[in-house]
Amino acid sequence: MPFGERFTIAVPDTELDELRRRLAATRWPDAVSDDWADGTDLTWLEGICRYWEREFDWRAQEADLNRFEQYLGAVDGQTLHFIHQRSPEPDARPLLLIHGWPGSFIEFRHLIGPLTDPVAHGGRAEDAFHVVAPSLPGYGFSPAPRRHGCNGHRCAELFAGLMAALGYERYFAQGGDWGAHISTWLGAIDPACIGIHLNLVFARKPRDGDAFADVSDAERERLEASRLRTVNGIGYQEIQGTKPQTLGYGLTDSPAGLAAWILEKFHGWTEHAGDPETAVSRDDMLTNVAVYWFTRSITSSMRLYYENRQHPADPPVPAFVSKPTAVAAFPGELYLPPPAWIKRQYDLVRYTVQARGGHFAALEAPDLLLADIRAAFAAMG
Repeated sequence: MPFGERFTIAVPDTELDELRRRLAATRWPDAVSDDWADGTDLTWLEGICRYWEREFDWRAQEADLNRFEQYLGAVDGQTLHFIHQRSPEPDARPLLLIHGWPGSFIEFRHLIGPLTDPVAHGGRAEDAFHVVAPSLPGYGFSPAPRRHGCNGHRCAELFAGLMAALGYERYFAQGGDWGAHISTWLGAIDPACIGIHLNLVFARKPRDGDAFADVSDAERERLEASRLRTVNGIGYQEIQGTKPQTLGYGLTDSPAGLAAWILEKFHGWTEHAGDPETAVSRDDMLTNVAVYWFTRSITSSMRLYYENRQHPADPPVPAFVSKPTAVAAFPGELYLPPPAWIKRQYDLVRYTVQARGGHFAALEAPDLLLADIRAAFAAMG
């Protein structure tokens, strides 16, 4: 029998009315600048929230998301929401797509069609995948874990169980952000995972010898550029890793506050010349925020940072991932370690520098990410 019960997104009209009421009643703070230096720009956010209140068409976004086959299913006591979109091609290979924070399963909305039905999108039948795209526990429509300990390793165990429950004996995994961390664990612990593709890789600087001995000048420049992007951009990890509950009260109560917290990352983590809407559309950004809002999942999503810090796996990351690993390096990414460092922790078989895009690659540059996924997994067999 198929695993899971069919799920359809259906937000009640009363929730839409309440959202508009709260947006209209927003109490705005003062501001002394409009350059994003001290946080989300007030003028920009006011415009986004006006659009969200008066023009944003949730029903159109809901209908678009509901074209995918969605399910709810329990794995080891944890209910998971997931897309399971099978390809019409009989020789399609299973692919697990894993999102991160502050993203959601909607990050893959522009990839699922070309991945599952490449012929209909100008591709080749041999490039087809059966796609599984779950919501992380406590994110979106996946209910929150009811006890501590659901760290990245635990998420990997749950997703390995999900793929097994769906009947897949061999599969590939792909992800960025938390999705990269979880894909890394899958490559280390699940024999059924036969290869991984990462668009963010957390390779550590070597502690022995000259760390830059096998690093080119271009690779070192990319590393330094990514480091500079995070100088004042990781404070969120401290509060989410220590006191997510306290932060959650305000973000769950105020849609403007929630948008400010999430969209500040879309501004800081995408590649653009000043306007994040040139990287990711306004509707894609707001659909992502709205999923957090309607499901009241911002607190439980942030709690993953707490669990990974306060209840870490032992070891916190695998010593080495022996499964074939491909890395797509997008120029606007938060961390771009050189291949020489990655090879110390992964069986790196492919490393490609992309022409454009940043942290939210599936939304910013879906064409480039799609091409790299296809090429990487075709080479892995």
